[in-house]
Amino acid sequence: MASAVPVVSDIVPTDGWRIYTVADAMPRFDPATYRLRVTGLVEQPLDLSWADLAALHAERQRSDFHCVTGWTVRGVTWDGIRPSALLARARPRPEARYATIVSMEEPYVDQLSLEQLALPDVLLATGQDGRPLERQHGAPVRLVIPEMYGYKNVKWVSEVRLVARAEDGYWEQRGYDVDAWVGRSNGL
Repeated sequence: MASAVPVVSDIVPTDGWRIYTVADAMPRFDPATYRLRVTGLVEQPLDLSWADLAALHAERQRSDFHCVTGWTVRGVTWDGIRPSALLARARPRPEARYATIVSMEEPYVDQLSLEQLALPDVLLATGQDGRPLERQHGAPVRLVIPEMYGYKNVKWVSEVRLVARAEDGYWEQRGYDVDAWVGRSNGL
């Protein structure tokens, strides 16, 4: 006999991906024209093509993905490049303290301290679960920060801009915590 009161997981699923966007349409990735730039307070700005990224040493990690709205996807396998590898090539200037992560999905941006960006499990992912990253998951490049809620895991990354001062990202401008630590932020 069915219950007259719905179970929470029937209304709001607690496992599996939900795809969120802030623009009317998801950005499209064209490997022939895509660029990932590392700019701002760096000694050597980088302007990498898709082929340049593919030639870099890829890392693989398995981690859980948590959304601030309460759902989780467990054991996601990500392939990609450590931001620290790109920063080593770009050589941050001494006054650089933060990284603004710019999405092709305008006006989405977010920001991390350089210490957060250097966490050992932070990845600029180009693959997911053994396949190239799909459009709805942020292709061609998505930031992955397992210790933080998904709104910090910027999709469709086009630029990593090093800056001296903190600025609020898209969701922080709307009241979300600047530091989105899983289990410790946004009242959770």
